[in-house]
Amino acid sequence: MSLMVSSFSYLAEASLMTVFLSVVSIAFGLVLGLLAAVVRVAKVPVADPIARVYISVMRGTPLLVQIFIVYFGLPQVGLVFGPITSAIIALSLNVGAYLSESFRAALESVDRGQMDAALSLSMTYWQAMRRIIVPQSFRTALPTIGNSYISLLKDTSLVSVITVQELLRAASVVIARTYRPLTLYVEAAAIYWVLSSAFSLLQQRVERMASKHVRR
Repeated sequence: MSLMVSSFSYLAEASLMTVFLSVVSIAFGLVLGLLAAVVRVAKVPVADPIARVYISVMRGTPLLVQIFIVYFGLPQVGLVFGPITSAIIALSLNVGAYLSESFRAALESVDRGQMDAALSLSMTYWQAMRRIIVPQSFRTALPTIGNSYISLLKDTSLVSVITVQELLRAASVVIARTYRPLTLYVEAAAIYWVLSSAFSLLQQRVERMASKHVRR
């Protein structure tokens, strides 16, 4: 117990990096996912097959391999990124692919009549998407967005392999000094659980607010 108390401040500080990586990556992932989904739903020439390949590759390969490619592989072609930047790139690309499928399903769930009504009011297709379809689909996709963020929060542990000082790596550093893996890994797991639970509560509140807005 004394080890948990003495190491808590160090792990808590490292958990800030975990939160930072997850928040920044989900922000970029939302943009990538929404763009890929809109491109696929609209069947934009050239961009549609590119989006399909991107989604297939990101979902069909392990995130750890993607991290290695960005950090260790890209320097061979002249693209050199630091550990934190590499982590954000890999995490964003990965979560963006999964979010794109959530957004695509949400976009296609909006009644076709909404688009027809918008077009009848002299809106262009893209104006209708931006003003009517996307906002409605975003509310529909909220639960899956929240689930993706929780998964991403835990997946940040993988970037410890490229020396990013996040929660899991901090725990490993303390373990190397104390030789108490069970205690430290349990403490790290508890912090991940607290962070995930806190976001789950926030997600539930946002979903309730969105539901009230729809009912009004």
